[in-house]
Amino acid sequence: MKFSEDRIRHISHLIFDDLKKKSCIEMTNEAAVLNDIKRMLFNYFKVEDQVDDFVRQKIRSYSRMIAEGSREWDVMYDKLFQEEMTKKGFSS
Repeated sequence: MKFSEDRIRHISHLIFDDLKKKSCIEMTNEAAVLNDIKRMLFNYFKVEDQVDDFVRQKIRSYSRMIAEGSREWDVMYDKLFQEEMTKKGFSS
């Protein structure tokens, strides 16, 4: 799922407000913390989009056609997506 910049900014503010409310971290520079959250979210979604493109291309490259939306395609996509995200340093 691709998010707009406005949506990512909104999510970052929600995360920031929650961290601030729960006193999860000490904030000496709130603007820097908010910017770091935004940067991390932008980077994560950028990597997620790249991995999505890579996985879709990989499935299309198979000699046997696998129909998108089929159970087999969904299982293959999820498996490859998780493997690539783990390689990029993101694990679930």
